[in-house]
Amino acid sequence: MSTEWTIEEKLQQCPPKLRAIVEEFREATARERMDYLLEFALNLPDLPARLAGHREQMQQVHECQTPVFLHTELEADHVNFFLDIPKESPTVRGFAGILVEGFTDANPRDVIQTPNDIYLLLGLQEVITPQRLRGLHALQTYMQRQVEQLLRNA
Repeated sequence: MSTEWTIEEKLQQCPPKLRAIVEEFREATARERMDYLLEFALNLPDLPARLAGHREQMQQVHECQTPVFLHTELEADHVNFFLDIPKESPTVRGFAGILVEGFTDANPRDVIQTPNDIYLLLGLQEVITPQRLRGLHALQTYMQRQVEQLLRNA
């Protein structure tokens, strides 16, 4: 028996907001996916004042070609992600924006249980180079690891 999940099974493992984003991307053409990615890049929230200019309080995602810094906070029954990514890096900003929006109000365990290949479910392998995809995969992995660490320390 195969242990591979179907696309539908993977979608069911995603928090509802992320699932809706993935479904929208899956229905789009490759060109539309790039446009959506750019919209998410533009809508990635700025850092709060307490983190702006304080990368030492954040973890760097070294696998990304661009300097990406991540800070995660556990608040009651959900997780908040804060990312510092240059505006000149729309691909990684867009993917980060997708994850931030998709994980909004998600339970920490739901974030951890989300399949680690969201970039494939979004169809980004059709519009982004493999090297950039590795960075996107790493970003999601760092986000999920930070949530695991926060739960262990809670």
